[in-house]
Amino acid sequence: MKGTSIHPAGSQLKNNTSFGQTVRNSFTMAYRGLLKIRRTPEQLFDVTFQPIIFTLMFTYIFGGAISGNVQSYLPVIIPGILVQTVITTSIVTGVQLREDMEKGVFDRFKSLPIARIAPLAGALLADTIRYTIATVLTFAMGYIMGYRPGGGLGYVVIAGLLVIVCSWAISWIFAFFGVIARTASSVQGISMIVLFPLTFLSNAFVPVKTMPGWLQWFVTINPISHLVTAVRELANHGTIGWDPAISLIGAAVIVVIFAPITVRAYMRRT
Repeated sequence: MKGTSIHPAGSQLKNNTSFGQTVRNSFTMAYRGLLKIRRTPEQLFDVTFQPIIFTLMFTYIFGGAISGNVQSYLPVIIPGILVQTVITTSIVTGVQLREDMEKGVFDRFKSLPIARIAPLAGALLADTIRYTIATVLTFAMGYIMGYRPGGGLGYVVIAGLLVIVCSWAISWIFAFFGVIARTASSVQGISMIVLFPLTFLSNAFVPVKTMPGWLQWFVTINPISHLVTAVRELANHGTIGWDPAISLIGAAVIVVIFAPITVRAYMRRT
């Protein structure tokens, strides 16, 4: 009939999804992400081998030079390796998002009766499992090497949760890159350019006082340094200073800025 248009049921539902429906759809998409990991376990190589290799390498190379011996260096390096590993893992969010969009996976999702935002939200939720695995393995590797956190198990858990929350917030930045970039390799390249100087020009591996004065200024204001200091205070001493608060405020600012623009860009692309 002239003037009559047919809309797929999925499009009608997407336009009328409730908050509860969106949440359920997002968790369903997160479960899809976990199934992908189970079917292709090599996706976990970065969060399984990197904490082990980096911890061994950095500890035995720099331990004697920086702290006099390996045992004294462990309380310094384990929090640093933890932050570096988990935050670097958040790059995968943007890379895999771009790969799925290149393969047309999200185009197929558009025909399903689900909320349009669910595939993006589900991917971000699923990656928190990767952050958790990296966190547990880093602390476990440190314990095997002789690291004994003075703060006790409770504060170690709080430190781990802090890193996971901050990494999840940072993953919104890389998700934005994943939506706007043309290829997955460009997402990875851009992300490494951002993260590489931030992680290595911090207090994660060496004391700030050993650096040149002009570099100390940058390291001091570097948000990675605040997160590393927060983890050290929590895990090593069981104390909560300003650095955890600064890290959480920074994470909240990132989400407030990047979540809306990522969602907007994602909606335009899909």
